[in-house]
Amino acid sequence: MKKVFNLGFLLMLSFSLMSAMCSSDDDDGSPNNSDQQIAEIESTAQSGTWRITNFNDSGQNETSDFSGYDFTFNSDGSLVATNGSNTLTGTWSVTDDSNSSDDSSSDDDIDFNIFFPVPDSNDFEDLNDDWDVVTTTSTRIELIDISGGNGGTDMLTFERN
Repeated sequence: MKKVFNLGFLLMLSFSLMSAMCSSDDDDGSPNNSDQQIAEIESTAQSGTWRITNFNDSGQNETSDFSGYDFTFNSDGSLVATNGSNTLTGTWSVTDDSNSSDDSSSDDDIDFNIFFPVPDSNDFEDLNDDWDVVTTTSTRIELIDISGGNGGTDMLTFERN
């Protein structure tokens, strides 16, 4: 448990250091509106409680694993999932990953990062990833991840209660 907590702490520290070291003058001169997009996605996520309405893990529909859970994305970076009797607390963030060499083909790759400090056998471990944002509306957040290991595609959709 302590090892998982330390991993989570290191992950959060890494994101903090990366964002602190970025500057707005390191682009190619084109206007960079990712900061505005990130702020809009963060604001949307923080506006109420959400439910997972679709979780497809490499072709397997696993939405029912999260049935009854409400998700709250807090402004302090904490992510709380509760179903009334069980509560899990993790972290979340939205970052600009356009300068990394990940498996996305987009030049403006905005990642929705989710981390729950749980064992590999826990269903919530499947949510731990740097998801690419597909679309966001005031009531829906659609995310995708293409696995580098097995090439599978995972889909995750949150809808506001």
